[in-house]
Amino acid sequence: MQMKKRLLAIFVAGTMAVSLFGCGSNTSAGNGDGSNSHRISVILKTTAAEYWRYVIAGAKAYEKEHDNLQVDVKGATSETAYDEQLNMIETDLANERYDAFVIAPLQADMIANLIRGQTKPVLAVDTNIDAPEILSFIGTGNEDAAALGGKAAVEAARAAGWQDIKCIEIAGVQGDLTNTARMKGYMRGVEEAGGDFLEKNVQYANAVADQAVTCMEAIMQTHPEGIAIICANNDDMAMAAARAAKNNSAYANTVFMGFNGDRSACVSILEGELTLSVAQNAYEMGYLAVEAAVKAIEGETLEKFIDSGAEIINSDNAQTRLDMLDRYLS
Repeated sequence: MQMKKRLLAIFVAGTMAVSLFGCGSNTSAGNGDGSNSHRISVILKTTAAEYWRYVIAGAKAYEKEHDNLQVDVKGATSETAYDEQLNMIETDLANERYDAFVIAPLQADMIANLIRGQTKPVLAVDTNIDAPEILSFIGTGNEDAAALGGKAAVEAARAAGWQDIKCIEIAGVQGDLTNTARMKGYMRGVEEAGGDFLEKNVQYANAVADQAVTCMEAIMQTHPEGIAIICANNDDMAMAAARAAKNNSAYANTVFMGFNGDRSACVSILEGELTLSVAQNAYEMGYLAVEAAVKAIEGETLEKFIDSGAEIINSDNAQTRLDMLDRYLS
């Protein structure tokens, strides 16, 4: 029944327009006036990226299914706009109209201090927050998912003719828990499959494409012989790195792997630019997070970790995933 309900939500989502600027309004829901309606604050790392649009779509799809629910979604302008997100969280925590909070933290330790003593339900999505107030973490098992990707990348590198299989990561924001978990996973997966993860060569690009280009240029300068695998903390960085290396013959057979499985990544894989992506189910993540928040409001006990799943996207299944993602946002 649960899977049937989620599949139905995909088609429900297809009847609504997802707007980054209008995702906070719903006239059918209550307003915290003592009725049986619920109002939930969802604060994401940013709304300025495709991945987070899928999270929004899932959250709003659950809202659409329930007349007694209002879901207000917002996020920082970038994944380094720390103070902006902290201000959003602080403002919403003080707003008595909210019954529960779903947070994707940019700075988990700072947010742990903000929510200290909070008695209303607080849930973490995408990235966990180490605090007793967090009732559940909804997201990807990032380390295990990245390990799956690391193994797939080594296999792809062997198939591409590489014998000396070395991997360099273009990472996201240093110190971010999700970034750290993915790095550990990449390292484990690559090394378990017989490759060599060059930990000392990791390049940090703050999760943005333009900095990933600079990182890739530095890698090519340091390793003119070519590197078998370039893995990145997200798809945007991986695609930027692949484009930066496009005219370098030493990197013609390099495996470029991203993380998220976004629409643009699927297109890039189909066009032969990106090789692989570790796909998160961001839509499912948003849907499950709001569902769990409602259950918490209504007194149900939640699992400490709700896994939204992951899979490897390659040239064989990229079109299928692309079609699914288009339905989410149509």
